[in-house]
Amino acid sequence: MEARLAGPGFEARTVPHARFAAKASGLTVSFYHSGKLLVQGKGTREFVEFILEPEILQEAKLGYEAELEQGLLEPRIGVDESGKGDFFGPLVVAGVYVNEAAARVLLEAGVRDSKSVKSAKKVAALADTIRSAPGCVGSVVPVGPEAYNRMHRRMRNLNRMLAWGHAKVIENLLEQPERLEPPPVRAISDKFARRASVVEQALGPRGREIELVQRTKAEADLAVAAASILARHEFVMRLGQLGEEFGMELPKGAGRGVDTAAGEFVARHGAGALGRVAKVHFRTADPWPDCRGEQHVEIKG
Repeated sequence: MEARLAGPGFEARTVPHARFAAKASGLTVSFYHSGKLLVQGKGTREFVEFILEPEILQEAKLGYEAELEQGLLEPRIGVDESGKGDFFGPLVVAGVYVNEAAARVLLEAGVRDSKSVKSAKKVAALADTIRSAPGCVGSVVPVGPEAYNRMHRRMRNLNRMLAWGHAKVIENLLEQPERLEPPPVRAISDKFARRASVVEQALGPRGREIELVQRTKAEADLAVAAASILARHEFVMRLGQLGEEFGMELPKGAGRGVDTAAGEFVARHGAGALGRVAKVHFRTADPWPDCRGEQHVEIKG
């Protein structure tokens, strides 16, 4: 390190109790006799990513994001869902509480938005890490296809259903105050409706006691990313179980391949059974309108 800082781009400086120190544009680096390395300034991230880790340490292990990203270690709840764009399978909403200890474990494990994790095996491994991380508490609310279809006939709006699910997992977590230490300062979720009040109105008394934050690309938050992993893992497991029950593979997503699978399912089991495995308000179900039904039911939270 000392030799690197004596090279081009750095200027030596004197700092009390430091073995050596240097500065560059937007950056100061000091290595103390105690063994502590202090890196400060707007160039910190670039210094760590392009010099300290690859050249000096020769591994990426610092987890410095925790120190640079405001709020990363704050106690909070993240909420996300899986399955809303998939014709087959359930809608799953998950919530995860993290505190500082949990956040550091999840960072070290590489927890990130489930959409960037292509392997179901990796999603399962990350889900296990999240569930076992000290200080981490999760809640998962799966809505199977039959229940989903009843709810959609009743509510007539996907955003209202998502608001109900998000509020449900937040309330489930807040009903365990002895496990949420310290108490969460906010709940964060992706912005799926124009007005935050859609979720706020679905919350009970406990949920209204903390700040609710809805923003685009919320999965960039570690707690929301953890919730996305739990939700996706549950979705994949339940989709597989439905496929085993009906003796055929039920593909993810929506599109031509899903249309083909839906036709094959109806040929095998009849249109009346489609609502047991799929969200029948999707256009994929248009060729079989009788599968949708018109009955209305009361939804209890």
